[in-house]
Amino acid sequence: MRIIVIGAGKVGYTLAEHLTAEEHDIVMIDKDDEVVERCSGSLDVICLKGNGANAKILLEAGVDKANIVIASTASDETNMLACLIAKRLGAQYTIARIRDPEFNESQTLLQNELGIDVAINPERATALEISRLLRYPFAGSIESFARGLVEMVEFRALESDPIVGIAMKDLALRIPGLPRILYAMVERNSNVIIPDGSFVIRPGDKVFVSGDMVMITEYFRFLGRNNLKIRSVMVLGGGRISYYLSRLIIPMGIHVTLFELDPQKARSLSEQLPRADVICGDGTDQDLLQEQGLSQVDAFVSLSNRDEENLMTGLYASRSGVPKIIAKSSRMAYMDILNDLGLDSVISPQVITSSTILRYVRARGNSNGTHVERLYRLIDGKAEAIEFIARKGDSYIGIPLMKLHNRKGSLVSVIVHQGKIIIPFGKDKIEEGDHVIIVSRDLGISDLNEVLYR
Repeated sequence: MRIIVIGAGKVGYTLAEHLTAEEHDIVMIDKDDEVVERCSGSLDVICLKGNGANAKILLEAGVDKANIVIASTASDETNMLACLIAKRLGAQYTIARIRDPEFNESQTLLQNELGIDVAINPERATALEISRLLRYPFAGSIESFARGLVEMVEFRALESDPIVGIAMKDLALRIPGLPRILYAMVERNSNVIIPDGSFVIRPGDKVFVSGDMVMITEYFRFLGRNNLKIRSVMVLGGGRISYYLSRLIIPMGIHVTLFELDPQKARSLSEQLPRADVICGDGTDQDLLQEQGLSQVDAFVSLSNRDEENLMTGLYASRSGVPKIIAKSSRMAYMDILNDLGLDSVISPQVITSSTILRYVRARGNSNGTHVERLYRLIDGKAEAIEFIARKGDSYIGIPLMKLHNRKGSLVSVIVHQGKIIIPFGKDKIEEGDHVIIVSRDLGISDLNEVLYR
C-alpha cells in the first residue's frame, strides 16, 4: 500500500520502520531539516520537508493515490487539519494522533466532521495499560483480546513455582488442580520460544500465558501470586497520562498521591482530581517521597517527561520496598537491563501507539482476507500476538487443527467460539466468526491463512 506518514518523531519513525519492513511504499513529511535528513539516511522511504497540513505538500506526496494517511505530529490541530485536507484530496483512509483531553471529550463529533477514520490518544491508551497492570500487580504486561474475554499475561517464573522444572506435557499429571491455561510464549536469555510438550520452564524465564479472566485469576491464585491488592499508588509527574490514569483508578477505590513540580499545573490537577492528593513538589526528592509515605504504598508509577528520572526514581521506590513499580520509558532497547534491575513493567506510549496504528494498517491492507482485530508487539518487538476473526470459505474452517499445517514459529493460542473460550488441542476446529488469537515470532502476519493451511 501507499502510506503517507506526517510527522517523523518517535511514533512516526517507528511506524515507518515497521511499515517499510512489511514492504509498503512510505512517504514521510516533516518540517524539520535534520529530522528529514536522518530519516532519508536510515529508512528506505521518500522524505519531504514541509507542513503536512499543506495541500501542495500532500499533493506532492501523492495523497490522491494514498491508501492511508497517518498524522502523528506533536500538534493535534495539525493532525486533524492534515486528515481533513488529505480526505478531501482523495486519501482513502486517515488516522490521527489526538492527545488533548478537551478533544477527547468530543472525539466522535470531530471524527465525523473532519473525515478522520481513526483517532488515537496515546496517553489514554497508556493509562489503560497501566490500570490493567495495577489489577495484576505480579504481571509484567497484560494484553486483552475478544472484547476483554481473553487475556494474555506475562510473568517471571520463580524457583518456588510448581511449574518450574516439569515438561509441559506432564504438568497436568504432576500438578493436580493446576488450572488449564495455555503457555503461549517464553522469553529466555533474549530468545523467544514457542513452547512444545517437551519444553521445561526455568527460574527467571518470562512466561506468557493466555486464557479467560476467571481461569487466569485462578491460575495465579494457585501459584500464590495474587496476594497483593493495590489500594494506594504514588504517581510521579502531572502529565496527561497521570490525569487519565487517576480518572481510571480512583473509582476503583485506589488512593492516588500525585507529585507535580509546576505550581500552576499542580493547582489545575488538584481542581480536576478532587479525590487525589496532589503534592506540589519534586517527586524525585527521596526525602519528600519518604515524608509522604513511600514505603507504605502498594505501587509507584513514574510518568515524568524524562526517562532517567522515571527509571532512577522507580529503582529507588523498588529498593524502598514498594511491591509494584511501573516506569515510562521511550528507550525500549534497555529493557533487558531494566528487567535485571527489578523493573519488570516498563511501558512506552510510542510502542503502544505504533502497535495500535499497525493493527489498523494491517486490517486495511488485508480487506480480502481474515480481518485483524487486535495486534500487540511483545518482547521488545521480537514477537506479536494477533487476533483474527475467522472468515467463511477460508481453507481451515471446520478442519481439526491436527490436520492443518501450522506456520513454524507460530501458535494458535486461544479460540473464542460463540463467547466460549477454547484452549485449543489437535481435535479442536475453527468455525466461521470465531475469534482466533495467535502468537508468532514472525512479524508482519496479516492473514490467518498465512498461519494455518491445508
